[in-house]
Amino acid sequence: MSTKNFLFVNRKAPYGTVYALESLEVVLISAAFEQNVSLAFIDDGVYQITKGQNSKGIGMKNFSPTFRALGDYDITKLYVSTESLAERGLTVDDLMELTYEDADDDYAEKPSIILVNREEMAAMMAEQEVILSF
Repeated sequence: MSTKNFLFVNRKAPYGTVYALESLEVVLISAAFEQNVSLAFIDDGVYQITKGQNSKGIGMKNFSPTFRALGDYDITKLYVSTESLAERGLTVDDLMELTYEDADDDYAEKPSIILVNREEMAAMMAEQEVILSF
C-alpha cells in the first residue's frame, strides 16, 4: 500500500455532535496504516484544541487529552486557521501545547500547531490526496 497525504478538516465544536470524536478516531486509524496524516482546524473546529476543556456538565467524556498523543503516531502537522481563532476571540495562547519529538533532530520537542491564514490553508489543502471533512 502506498503512502498518501491525508488531511482531516475539523470544522465542528468538540461536543454536541459526534463529528470531533469520530474524526479523531479515524485520524488514529489512518496513522496506524502509516499514511501521511495532518489535521486542519477551521471555524468552530478550533475549539477542539483549546485548553481547559471540561465536559462534565454535559455528560460527555473529555477527549481533548487524546490530541497530545498524536505526535506518538507521527501526526505532527496541525494547521489552525488564524482567521477562525480571531473570529472567536482566541489566540494561540488559548490552545493546548501540542508537541512531538523530532527523531531527525535528536528527539527535540517541537510544536505541532502551525498557524496559517486562509490563503496558506488553501495552498496546503491543494497538496493533499485525500481530504475528509468533519
